[in-house]
Amino acid sequence: MTRTRAGLLDGAARAFAEQGLRRSTMQSIASAAGVAKGTLYNYFRTKDDVARALFSAEIVRLTDVAADLPPDQALVALADELATHPVLRRLAASEPEELAGLVVLRPERWTELTGWLAGLLGVDDDAAELAGRWLLGVVLQPGPTTGRRRQAAALAAVLRPPH
Repeated sequence: MTRTRAGLLDGAARAFAEQGLRRSTMQSIASAAGVAKGTLYNYFRTKDDVARALFSAEIVRLTDVAADLPPDQALVALADELATHPVLRRLAASEPEELAGLVVLRPERWTELTGWLAGLLGVDDDAAELAGRWLLGVVLQPGPTTGRRRQAAALAAVLRPPH
């Protein structure tokens, strides 16, 4: 990813966290990124394109956060990131219907997400489904940190393949 594109997505994350998805505009995203609106349009045609690109970039970032961790620690890291993500928390507080729209995935997108989780956690498809459903629950209702961490440990124990 180019530095400019990364800067635009950082600006989008700031704008979405401050104003929400609905109230953010291409101008507010450009301003948050410190660029002219024309520069933003050189990379993205619409605000929806920006949001999709930010979602994809966040998947890459989350992969980096959880890579090489054992499943229990990876689940904790992912849950903590999702529970404290400024854009997700803003949407939960002020635009819950937008958040719901983000977590209702088309079947092919869900398959892609659970495939990513299976590879990241080193588990089979069924275990990845279970982990994905739990993580979506964390997005919607993060709960206290101690509870998430206990749940992640319990889930990791369930996900472990039998010896």
